[in-house]
Amino acid sequence: MNIKQAILMTTATAAGLLGATGIASADQVTIKSGDTLASIAQNYNTTADKLAEINNIENPDMIYAGETLETEGSAQATTTVAAAPAATQQVATQAASKQQATQTAQVAAPKQQATQTVATAPKQQAAQTTTAAAPAQQQAASTQQTTTNTAQATNAGGSTYAQFIANGGSAALWQAVVMPESGGNANAVSANGYRGLGQTKESWGTGSVAQQTQGMVNYANSRYGSVSNAVAFRQANGWW
Repeated sequence: MNIKQAILMTTATAAGLLGATGIASADQVTIKSGDTLASIAQNYNTTADKLAEINNIENPDMIYAGETLETEGSAQATTTVAAAPAATQQVATQAASKQQATQTAQVAAPKQQATQTVATAPKQQAAQTTTAAAPAQQQAASTQQTTTNTAQATNAGGSTYAQFIANGGSAALWQAVVMPESGGNANAVSANGYRGLGQTKESWGTGSVAQQTQGMVNYANSRYGSVSNAVAFRQANGWW
């Protein structure tokens, strides 16, 4: 082997080592935070497209601080530049998976809440049905008690006062309203056309003592809120 051949082999070996390690012969610059490919290109009198071509950058808008760029000459090995986007893509994939899991949890919560609402509704409806049934039961019991009182009053002699009490009237209503208005006469009619125990022109001023009594009680409750309030108003004003 002569000297010329040795020199050629040494040169070829060095070139092979340089190509294997990805070290280029051109000037280099290290990317700092805030740098863009365009700003680096302007500083080195070149173009962003040229830098992207030399450094095998697929997306000129995505460079990473700490990496080294060739500013001229042949392109450097692509392994360093390609590694960062791959890592970024992995992070983006993980972030997307996390976001999807969060959205799934958020969607599941309203569905679970809706299920709970549907499950609760029958209980509430049942409670309302029970509550609504109570007044009907009370009314039935009151009607039965009135019938019983009426029968007892009839057996005891059936006086107007006894029938009045048996059908829901009170002693205070009798004394404060019935006696001053009609004197206890269920058939009384005034010169102005007022009729019955309570002296009214409404329909409850006629009929049996039981019908008139129930009409008076209903009128007292609907207009004054209670029988006792009606009694107090009649005593204070002389009319009702």
